[in-house]
Amino acid sequence: MMRSFLMLAHTLNLTIAVKELGSTRQTLRRHIMALEEQMGVTLFVVEDRRYHLTEAGRAALPEARELVSRGKYWVRGQSYHTEGLSRLAHHETNGWSFYQQHQPISNIWDADSPLLREATVAWARSGGWLEDKGMAKIRPHVLVYRDSPSGWICVELGEESFYSRWWGWRDARSAIGRPLGEFPGGEDFAQMLEQPFREIQASRGVRLDEVVTRLPREKGGKPVPVAYQRLLLGGRFPDGSFALIAVVDRSEKIGIAGLDQSVLEAMPLDATTSFEASACNI
Repeated sequence: MMRSFLMLAHTLNLTIAVKELGSTRQTLRRHIMALEEQMGVTLFVVEDRRYHLTEAGRAALPEARELVSRGKYWVRGQSYHTEGLSRLAHHETNGWSFYQQHQPISNIWDADSPLLREATVAWARSGGWLEDKGMAKIRPHVLVYRDSPSGWICVELGEESFYSRWWGWRDARSAIGRPLGEFPGGEDFAQMLEQPFREIQASRGVRLDEVVTRLPREKGGKPVPVAYQRLLLGGRFPDGSFALIAVVDRSEKIGIAGLDQSVLEAMPLDATTSFEASACNI
């Protein structure tokens, strides 16, 4: 039923939705009616023989996408919770893999990363305002994203950020103005990766994740192991609109269930940030 809902919401055309699903018009209509009955709301209205999402339909769409995407990975044993925090694992036949695990916020204070600690303090003191003077010291180390109809777009990439050090400033800044690149794994995997961004957009809060994967250091280069902590902060542009601030630092210890520390040994030594905390600010 949710797949029928998502496809019709995407196409807003019954004929196209049926074709994409490999279903029938009667089955799709039955799914939508059953879903509306169970939810107690109307998801679509038909005007001039065209489908339109209702307000309830638009509100239900993000969670339906997440549930369907997570369900596929849950069935494969690649998405689950450990100690109450979400864990995602994905493997490609070519050997590429991606692990992401939500981490306790207290790790910011316990781990050996002055950048993440000071970024959290600066964010709190500035109220999330990017242009506040309290944010000045960490600005060269952050990435800033804005939501758009094309997805999350990088609008600022600090010259001293982890990504700039990984790819080099010249290549890294090419990402400015572009939507987030699609990872291998398809649309469902991309939806899973977007979930932390949407969480911070809704909560305007803080989230810490650890990521272990393989990335090239140059275009067309061989992927090499990388492990990093990613702090997401709900920020604000000068006009008050939402700014998603991402602060990334090299992992000093792997905190993802089921992974050992060998990734850190294979990770390039120069893949790190250079940041000195202000003692008075921590």
